[in-house]
Amino acid sequence: MTSIAACVAGLLPASRQIRRRGSLQTTSCLADNRRLEMKNVQGIRKSLKDFFDESKDFIKSDGGPPRWFSPLECGSRSYGSPLLLFLPGIDGVGLGLIQHHHMLGKIFDMWCLHIPVKDRTSFTGLVKLVEETVRSESHLSPGRPIYLVGESLGACIALAVASRSPSADLVLILANPATSFGRSQLQALLPFSEVISDLLHLSLLYILSSMKGDLLGMVTASMVKGIPLQQIVAELSQDVVAIPFYLSVLADILPQETLIWKLQMLKTASAYVNSCLHAIEAQTLILSSGRDQLLPSQEEGERLCHAIQKCETRHFSNNGHFLFLEDGPDLVSIIKGAHFYRSGKYLDYVSDYVPLTLSEFNKLYAYHRLLGNISSPVLLSTSEDGKIVKGLGGIPSEGPVLFVGYHMLLGLEVIPMICQLFIERKISLRGVGHPILFTKLRENSFHYTPPFDAIAMTGVVPLSAKNLYKLLSSKSHVLLYPGGIREALHRKGEEYKLFWPKQQEFIRMAAQFRAKIIPFGVVGEDDISELLFDYDDQIKIPCMRSHIEELTNAIEKFRTAADGEVVNQYLHFPICLPKFPGRFYYYFGKPIDTEGRREELRDKEKSRELYLRVQAEVEKCLAFLKEKRENDPYRNLLNRLAYWVTHGLTSEVPTFEL
Repeated sequence: MTSIAACVAGLLPASRQIRRRGSLQTTSCLADNRRLEMKNVQGIRKSLKDFFDESKDFIKSDGGPPRWFSPLECGSRSYGSPLLLFLPGIDGVGLGLIQHHHMLGKIFDMWCLHIPVKDRTSFTGLVKLVEETVRSESHLSPGRPIYLVGESLGACIALAVASRSPSADLVLILANPATSFGRSQLQALLPFSEVISDLLHLSLLYILSSMKGDLLGMVTASMVKGIPLQQIVAELSQDVVAIPFYLSVLADILPQETLIWKLQMLKTASAYVNSCLHAIEAQTLILSSGRDQLLPSQEEGERLCHAIQKCETRHFSNNGHFLFLEDGPDLVSIIKGAHFYRSGKYLDYVSDYVPLTLSEFNKLYAYHRLLGNISSPVLLSTSEDGKIVKGLGGIPSEGPVLFVGYHMLLGLEVIPMICQLFIERKISLRGVGHPILFTKLRENSFHYTPPFDAIAMTGVVPLSAKNLYKLLSSKSHVLLYPGGIREALHRKGEEYKLFWPKQQEFIRMAAQFRAKIIPFGVVGEDDISELLFDYDDQIKIPCMRSHIEELTNAIEKFRTAADGEVVNQYLHFPICLPKFPGRFYYYFGKPIDTEGRREELRDKEKSRELYLRVQAEVEKCLAFLKEKRENDPYRNLLNRLAYWVTHGLTSEVPTFEL
C-alpha cells in the first residue's frame, strides 16, 4: 500500500501545484489564486466547462497511484475547520465539487481524491487508502470530525470505510450512491464489454447527457430567479457548441479499458457495501436525484435511509446523476440546512452556526417571496423616546437584544420578519425553536418538508436555557416565543390570545447579560386564512388521534417543570381555508432595558413584575394593530394591486396614519 506522504506528491505540473498543509506555492500558483479570488469576488461560480478544462490539465500529468490534492480556491478556511475528503465517482478526476470549492473551502479543510486514468487499484484497495487517511487524521486531530463526501462510486467507498471504522467520527454526505448498480441501466453494459469499442461513443454521450440534468427544469428555475430568457438560451447554446470538446475530454478520462474497469468496479462495490450496511453507524445524509438516468437513485435513497441507523435523505426531483456539477444544488447550503455542519464531536447549534451568505439569503427570500407579496407587511417600531416610526429604525443595532412576542398560526410571521430585519438593518435574527425542527423522525411518522431546512439556515437553535444563555452571551439578536407551539397551533377562536407559562426565566437571563427586551405583536393570520379543522376536530377521529399521539410522543419533551396549557403541546397540523388576502402588520414596542437590574431581578417577585409587564406590552401591541388596521385603505389586496399598477410594482404601499 502506498504511503499517505507518497499519495500527495507529484500530481500536477508546476503551474498548478497542490496546496498541502501550508506548503509554499509557486509564483504561477499565486497568480492562479489571485485570478480565482477575483472570479469569486465577482460572484462567478465555476461551471461544467471549468470541470472539463481543469480535468484536461489533470490527466495530462496522469500516472502513479491514487492520491490526495487540495484545490487552490479552498485556502481560506477558518481555524479548527473539520476535514472533508471528496471521493469521486466513475470519472475519478476528483474535481466533482469544482462548483462548490470556494464556499466549502471557507468552512472545511478540503482534500480531493484523484484516481489516475490508467490506475487499476481495486475497490478494496481504494477503501484501504481512504481508511488509512481517516485513521491517520483521526490520530493527528482526535477532536475534529471527518466528512466523507462521495458520489456514485465514491459514495460506495465512503460507506465501506464507515462500516470498517466504527470508532472514527465520520459524517457521510452521499450523492446518488452506486449501491443500486444491480438494478441500474449500467448493469446492462457489462455483457457487452468485449464489443465495448462499438458502443463507447454512445456510452460517453449517454453519460454526458446526464451531466446537465433536466434542461427544462434548469430553464424554468432560471426564469424563476429572474434570469432573462435570452441569457438562458445563450448559455444553453454555449453548452451545445461545447459538446464536441466535452466528448473529447471525457473520452480521455474514460478510455475503453478504463470504462470497462470502472463498470466492473461498480458491480464489486455495490455487492460489497450492500453486505455491510448494518455495520454503518456514521451520521449519513443521502442526496438523491429524481432524474438520474444512470441509477435508480430516488428509490435507493429511501432504501438506504431505512437500512442505515443514522440516516436522512434529501430529494432533488429535477436533477440528474451528476448532482454536484449541476447549477441548482449548493452543497454548503444543503449541509447547513440539514444541521450536518459541526466542528467538534457534537453539534453546537450556537458556535457551529455559519451565517447566511448573500446568495443563500436571496434564495431564502425568493422561496418566501410569494407570502411577502401577498401579505405586503407593514412594519412599525418604537424609538427610545417612545415615538412610533415606520420601518425598523427603533430596533437597536447592538446586541444582545431579546425579541419576545406572539406566535401566529403556523408561525407564518417568522421568515418575513427575519428577511426584513436583514434587508433593512443587516441584523441576523436567531430564533429559539421547538424540538420538532431538530428531531430526526422516520418517514413513516413524519415527512421532511423543505421549509424546515430554510428555517435551519437562519440559525434557529433548540429551545433550552443553555442555548438561550449562549446566544445572549454572544450578543445576538434572539427571537423567543414564550407561547411556543401552543400559540402557533392554536384552535378556533383563539387568534391573538397569549399562552405563556408562569415561569419567567428569560427575564433573569436577559438581565444577566444586560439585554434589551423588545415586546412585539403581529396580526394578519385572520386576513389570509380561516381555521377549518383544528386540534379539537382532529382528536375526535381515531386515525388522526393516533397519528397526533405518535408524533407528539416522538418529540423530545421540554418545559417539564412548567405548568398550564403550554405543557400540553400536542403536535398536529391544522387545516385552513384560504381567504382573499389581507395584510400582515408588525409592531415592535419600546425596548425595555435591563442594564443595571441584574441584582434587582434576582428577586422572584421583581422578575415576575417585569415578566407581566412584557406580556402586557405584547398584548398592547396586538390591540394597537387590530385597531389601526381598520383604517388602512390598502388592507385589501385589490387596493394594493391598484396602487402597484399606478406607482410601480416596487413601490412601497402606504398604510394607516400613525
